[in-house]
Amino acid sequence: MIKFSKLHKVRLLPIAAALVLAGCSSMAPDYSRSDATVTNEWQLEKVELTQGLSSQQAADIPWKDFIKDERLEKIIDLALSSNRSLRETLADVESARATYRIQKSDLFPDVDVSLSGDRTKYSTGEIDTTYEAEVGFSSYELDLFGKNRSLSEAEMETYLASSETAKAAKISLIGEVANAWLTLAADSNLLTLAEETASNAKQAMDITNKRLSYGIDSRIDVASAETIYHAARSDIASYKTQVKQDKNALRLLVGEKFDDNLLAYTLPTDTYGGSDSLVTDVPAGVSSDVLLVRPDVLSAEHALKSANANIGAARAAFFPSISLTATGGLASSVLSDIFSGGASSIWSIAPSISLPIFDGGENKANLAYSEAQQQKYLAAYEYAIQSAFTEVADALARRATIQDQLEAEGALVKASARSYELSFARYENGIDSFQTALESQRTMYSAKQSLITTRQADLVNRITLYKVLGGGLAPTEGEVE
Repeated sequence: MIKFSKLHKVRLLPIAAALVLAGCSSMAPDYSRSDATVTNEWQLEKVELTQGLSSQQAADIPWKDFIKDERLEKIIDLALSSNRSLRETLADVESARATYRIQKSDLFPDVDVSLSGDRTKYSTGEIDTTYEAEVGFSSYELDLFGKNRSLSEAEMETYLASSETAKAAKISLIGEVANAWLTLAADSNLLTLAEETASNAKQAMDITNKRLSYGIDSRIDVASAETIYHAARSDIASYKTQVKQDKNALRLLVGEKFDDNLLAYTLPTDTYGGSDSLVTDVPAGVSSDVLLVRPDVLSAEHALKSANANIGAARAAFFPSISLTATGGLASSVLSDIFSGGASSIWSIAPSISLPIFDGGENKANLAYSEAQQQKYLAAYEYAIQSAFTEVADALARRATIQDQLEAEGALVKASARSYELSFARYENGIDSFQTALESQRTMYSAKQSLITTRQADLVNRITLYKVLGGGLAPTEGEVE
């Protein structure tokens, strides 16, 4: 490899001057965070937290600490490494990073080094030999008014926006996988309940048919017994379909095959606090300022900053642009003199200036477009904050009442089960009609279905609250933030 160890003797002051002149400020308007209307505290009744809960904010709780069930943790891990939609989002981040690096390169001149030789024979028989070694740059625009700097800043903010979008996608995927896993568990619970109800109804139907043969019951009693049996059969078919579809949805989210042993086919059966065995409850008494660091809100803010920087580039287009081409080096008729210091120096510099005079209104239109885009992204940023606030407020509203609903439905299941046992015993002993027992059985079936659905809602609410409060970003043990 040839090293141009003597080229430092060449005077390339134009290059140094260009680099000094390029260090100018941007013409973008000063950015200040929007004063969007968001209350400092949640305007809701304070939610009482159960004993033993952490006082940490959701954003400080790693998702592996939030998820307590090892099966669900493994499923989420698989999804984070294999989900195709998340991979697509991460690829967008890498693309945005590369685009930023491309744009940033315009802030620096492209420096080239060349070595050339020319040997010419004239008609007189004389032979002329020349060797040249040059270093220089061509058509480098001096960023006097910050156009390239603004464009580079815009691309940087675009990259940061995509990076925050990827974080939001990760949080969303954790929530989606957890919810799909819980949906499968709840539907499996409902399927088991329907099968148990059908079995009990079949026994009641057999008893009613036997009593009919003895002339004790009427055909109305038999028909009534058949209604709940066939209704339960219909539910069994429906829930079997739903369970299969739940598995398909979970496989799509995960993106690869997984062991069925990682699936759950039942929800916690403890009415009071059973959800704590699957996920951690999160504290809600936090300031609404946490919304400003949610990834989706930060992504909207970076998009706004990018639009702000584009205004600077559009403003700079109204001012002259100066380009510079310069080279310097050594020349000699003997190649060895170039490396030994015996060659003569050569240089050239060709500055050019371009001043926009008439462009048919193009620059004005570009500036108007950039300003309109800035207003668009400002509105999008404020809407992102408002949407985030609404999501948290809705989740807190559900958190405030879900325990009361669970307690009430748990008590209803116990009462309806006791009512069914007593009414069916009275029916068997000929004290009450079958209609009373049938109504009790229907009430019990409906109450148990509602309790399963509410248990699922409790778990989903915890996951939702964790997600909307910015949870899922804190690194787990062994991860790099």
